[in-house]
Amino acid sequence: MTDALSQAWTQLQTEGDRLRATHLRQFFAEDAERAQRLALEAEGLYLDFSKEKLDATALQALVALAEAASVEEKREQLFSGAEINVTEGRAVQHMALRAPPGTEIRIGGSDVMPAVLETRRRFLAFAEQVRDGSYAASERQPFTDVINIGIGGSDLGPVMAVRALAPDADGPRLHFVSNVDGAHLTDVLRPLDPARTLIIIASKTFTTQETMRNAVSARDWLRAALGAGADRHMAAVSTNLEGTADFGIAQERVFGFWDWVGGRYSLWSAIGLPLAIAIGAKNFEAFLAGGSAMDRHFRSAPLAANLPVLLALIGIWRRNILGYPAVALIPYDQRLERFPAYIQQLDMESNGKSRTLDGRPVTRATGPLIFGEPGTNAQHSFFQLVHQGSDVIPVDFIAAVEPREQLADHHRLLLANCLAQSQALAFGRSEAEVRAEMQAAGKDPAEIDRLAPHRVFPGDRPSTTLLQERLDPFALGRLVALFEHKVFVQGVIWDVNSYDQWGVELGKVLAKALIPVLEGSAEGAGLDGSTAALAARIRAG
Repeated sequence: MTDALSQAWTQLQTEGDRLRATHLRQFFAEDAERAQRLALEAEGLYLDFSKEKLDATALQALVALAEAASVEEKREQLFSGAEINVTEGRAVQHMALRAPPGTEIRIGGSDVMPAVLETRRRFLAFAEQVRDGSYAASERQPFTDVINIGIGGSDLGPVMAVRALAPDADGPRLHFVSNVDGAHLTDVLRPLDPARTLIIIASKTFTTQETMRNAVSARDWLRAALGAGADRHMAAVSTNLEGTADFGIAQERVFGFWDWVGGRYSLWSAIGLPLAIAIGAKNFEAFLAGGSAMDRHFRSAPLAANLPVLLALIGIWRRNILGYPAVALIPYDQRLERFPAYIQQLDMESNGKSRTLDGRPVTRATGPLIFGEPGTNAQHSFFQLVHQGSDVIPVDFIAAVEPREQLADHHRLLLANCLAQSQALAFGRSEAEVRAEMQAAGKDPAEIDRLAPHRVFPGDRPSTTLLQERLDPFALGRLVALFEHKVFVQGVIWDVNSYDQWGVELGKVLAKALIPVLEGSAEGAGLDGSTAALAARIRAG
């Protein structure tokens, strides 16, 4: 760690010690313009972070930390195609997938955009053919249903985006299968007609355990009903052309992507084929344009006026200075119901690391626990703990000013709840206020004494609110890219590799070894006592 970086952390800790005991009520009481000072409007987004436990001086110290951590230099390495994924020796260039024609992006000395644009052209053309019926089912009838079989980044992104953009979806019905639990595939297949169903198998290597088990069973379902015509009902997103050919999928229905695209960053690629089939090529290109607009903002805006940087720095302040281990991500938008799960993978798989880039143990806490549900449902689930629990859990609220439905009164109620929750978290309700309210309501003094402590809201619980005009394809692309770049900035400051995921590997290896044990074809010698006993219990039925 450089002296400048060490000093920046020390200064931040000093600012934290200065502000930690100050209640958010006091911050607002002492600064009538706080809401204007601690807000940023850029790229059609409005970020209000005035309800965070910081002030302008602490914010300056956070920006100084980003400067000392060389965020600007590392940002340029990211965009220039440097091998910043050091453990796998790869560049990180998912931004190329959403770059417009005419852009040049070089990796290893070669411009990757011709291949990107050709692949984009191919999978968007296929999407349109499925949508308009020119690529039809084996009986020459248009496909009515499409199933995407994938897991992780090959599932979370497409399912999130398809649900988010439901008002734009005018193509075949989309379904998603990810869990290897046979119940998932069975429940999806049960109401569908195989003669009118297209299956997309999304696996870069075409070897992912869960995906391939589901793919084989889905293919068996097709072939049992359609015989030789079944293979026309399959497409793939993969780089393993030999594997897809062996599986029965013709090369013209296989769409690839590249090793400089991590799975959780791949929605912009052919992994987004289900989304393109749902909303059409024009809307998909608007989604790409939204992501590209955020790329330009992130690359060019000064750190102090940079949306992804500010979101990242707020997270650093919460995690490392105030010591909050978790974040609740609450979209006040039902169609963003899978957005928290998508961000869980993006953030926790990227920065859930305990080793620095050079392999040393980290000296500070890294990625927080991310969880969430849509508001207002979350209010009737875990918000009791968020408001009155013994741990402080910061909240990130996301809302759209305009609804896409005609039920305007519903939307006003939704937004009122969003604002009320951030207000209650910040300012709470004191015991004196509780008592006054109960006295005004004519409650008995003994009842007031008994209930008042339970009705106190401590407040002083931070939150940030992100407003956008409306949720459409461009806005969704912009939102996803915003969080991608936020994760990058935090990874730089924590000095971890945000683009590998070795933590998911060991369980896969052990599961593969346990399959013959559960089948009874291997004894399981060398297993620990617990696993051996559980396996024996399962074999015994």
